[in-house]
Amino acid sequence: MSKILLNKYVWIVNAISVMVAFLTHFPELIALFSLSDAEPVFPGMHWGDVWNEVFFTYVSLLLLFFVNERLFHFCNELVVIGWKKVVASFVLTWVGSNLLGKGFVLCHQYFDIPAIDAMLHHYLHPLRDFLISCIVTGSSYLMYLNRKSRMVLLENQQLRTENLLNQYETLKNQLNPHMLFNSLNTLSSLIRESPDKAQNYLQELSRVLRYTLQDNEMHAVTLQEEMDFVKSYIYLLQMRYEDNLSFEMCIEPEMLSKMLPPMGVQLLIENAVKHNEISNRHPFTVHIVAKDGWLVVSNLLQPKRVRTTGTGVGLDNLAKRYQLLFHESIEVKEEQKCFIVKLPLI
Repeated sequence: MSKILLNKYVWIVNAISVMVAFLTHFPELIALFSLSDAEPVFPGMHWGDVWNEVFFTYVSLLLLFFVNERLFHFCNELVVIGWKKVVASFVLTWVGSNLLGKGFVLCHQYFDIPAIDAMLHHYLHPLRDFLISCIVTGSSYLMYLNRKSRMVLLENQQLRTENLLNQYETLKNQLNPHMLFNSLNTLSSLIRESPDKAQNYLQELSRVLRYTLQDNEMHAVTLQEEMDFVKSYIYLLQMRYEDNLSFEMCIEPEMLSKMLPPMGVQLLIENAVKHNEISNRHPFTVHIVAKDGWLVVSNLLQPKRVRTTGTGVGLDNLAKRYQLLFHESIEVKEEQKCFIVKLPLI
């Protein structure tokens, strides 16, 4: 990551240096193309003089950027750069630009390096030094602020992701004990009444618990995986309620590859069984339909004579898991004595 940022910084610095080198000598470049018969603004100036000036300015800018980076570490977003360092950078760049300019003049005088000798050109040097100082310091500081803001944004995103994952794990962990306690109560009853059935029940329960533990490490499963688990869970329920509890399923094959939170369907089945009367006089049927991108679990309302006090934690947790994972909402409604929950399949 640091290499990528460094390469990006080098490209930006080069682009700024080229652009500024040409812009600071824009008057001279315009004068070269002038077709007027009037006295030239920069007398005695040739193409070689201008290109040497442009190239020298480009190299000077690169050097000034390099010195600023070495001294003030504008590339390091972990370093705190306040206004004092910015002012120090500006002053150092101004002095450095002035000294480099004087050095170029000395090279022109003693080594006959082509350069512009026009008086107006020399008068413009202080202004150019000031502009170069503003551009070098300003660009370096803006790049530093940009990297700093991106780092803060990345850290906030990481914290948000970790927070969402922690919330999600907390919600899942609230679901598993509820199912386990109900299953153990059923197993306890079967052990007393029918040891053979208890043995089979224990095998199916182990499959259910294995799936539960495995899916604690997963955030989403396919509908195929969920329904395989649900069939084992239904077996456990029908061992307890026998013919009084039935299930009608209609799953479109293309829906089996869709995703949903693990144990979402199991929670709805458990919720239906918990809050409705199931007996010889009042058999109970749960309908499970998957089509058109939705999984719908519905049942006729058969309230128990003694109402079960529910906190609504199960459905609330499922709704929150959908929001955290998929940014989708579940639909819960009651119409014509029928309770319906719709889960979006992703």
